Amino acid sequence: MVWSEGFLTVYRCTGKRIFDLLIALPALILLSPLLTVLALLVRVNLGAPVLFRQRRPGLHGKPFEMVKFRTMTDARDASGVLLPDAERLTAFGRFLRSTSLDELPELWNVVRGDMSLVGPRPLLMQYLARYTPEQARRHEVRPGVTGWAQVNGRNAISWEQKFAYDVWYVDNLSFWLDLKILWLTVRKIIAREGISQAGQATMEEFRGSPNQGYNLDI
Repeated sequence: MVWSEGFLTVYRCTGKRIFDLLIALPALILLSPLLTVLALLVRVNLGAPVLFRQRRPGLHGKPFEMVKFRTMTDARDASGVLLPDAERLTAFGRFLRSTSLDELPELWNVVRGDMSLVGPRPLLMQYLARYTPEQARRHEVRPGVTGWAQVNGRNAISWEQKFAYDVWYVDNLSFWLDLKILWLTVRKIIAREGISQAGQATMEEFRGSPNQGYNLDI
């Protein structure tokens, strides 16, 4: 038991970062031809820029610039206001999202140390002020390319469920759990499950929780 607790402590402090680099660096090299092809397809289908860049909250809420492939056009109404996501999301963009290929550039964020392979997904900066103290605990670890919430419903579950899964991950983080999540992620991508919330292009905006908590039977 003492040995296992020591391994868990080492993994949380340094091992997880080493694990990320051992996977993300080779993955970027091996996937570079695919990334190049995808970049060209995005350029042809959606125009420039190829990458979508946005400030997101990272570890302890510290902002970083997340990068991913674009999946939407810049179509606007007569007043110059961007159209709703559902109207700007193209068939090609839907394909990228359903296969999670749009997320591949985030491997660069993992190499930089902004993100981890596994952790709560980085959301929007404006959500920081809307979390309950318990929900805000999702920022006690680096955000991930995939996470416990992603393999337990992704965008098809409520925000409260998603945050409960995120906090559960923070409390139960381990090497074996990360391996399990990565394996389940591959299965979810193949099955293309939980890509969007009913009636939404992806997920409706989080405006705060009506309740102060959400219990899950995990």
